[in-house]
Amino acid sequence: MTPDALARLHAACFTTPRPWTATEFAGLVDDPACDLIEKPEGFALIRSIAGETELLTIAVDPGQRRKGIGAQLLAQALIRARTRGSDTCLLEVAEGNAAAIALYRSAGFAETGRRPGYYRLPDGQRADAAIMARRLTASPPA
Repeated sequence: MTPDALARLHAACFTTPRPWTATEFAGLVDDPACDLIEKPEGFALIRSIAGETELLTIAVDPGQRRKGIGAQLLAQALIRARTRGSDTCLLEVAEGNAAAIALYRSAGFAETGRRPGYYRLPDGQRADAAIMARRLTASPPA
């Protein structure tokens, strides 16, 4: 996917946090610490540094959700993280994103902390981010 296509799909998926721009995606895709895992229906973007991987974002076309695509992308991202030598994967997720939190829990992630007021909502209010982590010593759940 091109940075423009990534930005379009991200905008179709997110208002909180705000959608990322094509310029932001171009910088991340060009970063040697980042890996883009893509399928026609979505993508995941990770950054691996010093034995840790952060899941930066995962997006699935809204018309293709509830088909296991997010779980497939996440599983592939965790495999890629292990390939890069990471032993932990971290992420932040908006506290109100129940579908994403369920996906991450099903993949073995647990909440390790919170960032109060981390996300700005479209109405100007703030929402907490849940910080979730998972050790990568075992295979991701199927």
